Amino acid sequence: MITAISPIDGRYASKVTALTECFSEYALLRNRVRVEIAWLLALCAEPGIPECRPVSEAEEEALRAIVARFTPAEGEKIKAIEAVTNHDVKAVEYYLKEELDGTSLEDLSEFIHFACTSEDINNLSHALMLKDGLAALATQQRQIIAGISALARQFRDVPMLARTHGQTASPTTLGKELAVFAARLQRQSNSLAAVDILGKLNGAVGNFNAHLSAYPQVDWVALTRGVIETDLGLKQNLFTTQIEPHDYMAEMFDALSRWNTILTDFNRDVWTYISMAYFGQKTVKGEIGSSTMPHKVNPIDFENSEGNCGLANAIFGHLSAKLPVSRLQRDLTDSTVLRNMGVGFGYSMIAYSSALKGIGKLKLNEAKLAADLDQAWEVLAEPIQTVMRKAGIEKPYEKLKELTRGNVMDKNTIRAFIQGLDLDRADKERLLEMTPASYTGMAAEIVDLLD
Repeated sequence: MITAISPIDGRYASKVTALTECFSEYALLRNRVRVEIAWLLALCAEPGIPECRPVSEAEEEALRAIVARFTPAEGEKIKAIEAVTNHDVKAVEYYLKEELDGTSLEDLSEFIHFACTSEDINNLSHALMLKDGLAALATQQRQIIAGISALARQFRDVPMLARTHGQTASPTTLGKELAVFAARLQRQSNSLAAVDILGKLNGAVGNFNAHLSAYPQVDWVALTRGVIETDLGLKQNLFTTQIEPHDYMAEMFDALSRWNTILTDFNRDVWTYISMAYFGQKTVKGEIGSSTMPHKVNPIDFENSEGNCGLANAIFGHLSAKLPVSRLQRDLTDSTVLRNMGVGFGYSMIAYSSALKGIGKLKLNEAKLAADLDQAWEVLAEPIQTVMRKAGIEKPYEKLKELTRGNVMDKNTIRAFIQGLDLDRADKERLLEMTPASYTGMAAEIVDLLD
C-alpha cells in the first residue's frame, strides 16, 4: 500500500503476509473470541456449575462455529460495538451475546466472560498470537539454517585463509565457518522452542476471588488449567497479579534477539566474503546494481537483512525490558506496547526473506580462495613452532617470529627453514609436505558433526 506509514504495511507488505493472521487487530479479536468460547464451554461442562447447563452436541458445534467462521467482517462488528463501549474486551462480550440472541444458547449469555477480568482474555489471546507468530518465523528460521547447512556441507573441504583481527591466521575451510553459523542459529531455535508460553485465567488480582464467591466448591485451578493447557495449548501460570507478568515474553524476545544478532553476524561475514571476491552473486535478469555503475552486483540482500534485524531487535529490546515491569497489581503501560509485538516479528520476517534470497544467489570463487592461501605461507609458522616445541628446540616461537613477522614469506623460505631444523624425520617430512591449503586441522570433520 503506497500510502502506508510503516514499510511493513507498505513496501514490504508482501513479505509479511503470513503474520497478518498472527498479529493484526483481526487476529487479536479472533483469539479473544476463541478464548471466550473455550471458557464458556468449560463452564458448561463443569458439574459444579449447574446454572451453566451442559450443551448438546449441536450447541457445542454452534459455539465452535462462531470461532471457525470469524472473519474480518465479524471483527468490524466488534469494532463498531467498541466505538460505543470504548472498551475492547467488553465489545467482544457484547458481540458474543448478540450471536447467542434468539438461539437455544441464549440462556447462557451471562456466563460469557463469567468471573473474568479483561486481562484473563487478553493475556491468553496475546499468548496465542505469539504462539502463531513463532510458528511463522520458525518456518523461515529452519529454511535459513538448512540453507547455511547445505552450503557448509557443499564447501566442507574448500580451504580458506582465516582472518583474526583482520590479519592472516591459521587456515580453515569455508564449510566449517558456515557450519558455525548453522549451529549457533540452531541453538537459539532450541532456546525459543523451550520457552513456555504462559497464561492465566484467575480473575481481577489472580486469586479466583469472584469465582469462589459464586461457586466455592469448584476446583477452579483444575478447571482453568484445562482451558489454558488442553484447549489452548499453553501453560498455566498461577503466580500472577491481575496480569500474567510477561516474563516468558521477555525470554522469548531475548531469544529472538539473539537469533537475529547471530544472523546479523552471518550477514556481515558473507558481505565481507563477497567484498573479498570469495563469493560472487548470481545475476537476476532485469535487476540493476547501481544507477551509474553498470557492472555492480551489490550484496543488498545481506545488507537489507542486517538492517531489518537491527530494527526487529530494537523493538524486542524494548518489549523485553518493559513488559515484565508493572506497578503493583497492574498498570496499563503494557497494553499499547503489546500491540507492537507484530512489528518486531514483521521486521524479523523481512530480514529472513532477504537472507534467504541472498543465500540462494551465492556462487563460490574457489580460485580466489586458493590464491589468497598461496600468498600466506607465513601461517605455517604456527605448526612449525609447535613441532619445534615437541622436539625440545629452544625458543621456537621467537625464532619463527624473527623469520616471519613483517617479512614476505613464500614456499621456499618456509621449506628452507624447516630443512635446517633438527627434527624427527617423520615430523620434518610432514612439515615439508604441508601447505597453507592443507593446514586446516579438523575443519572438514567438524562440518560432519552438524545435526
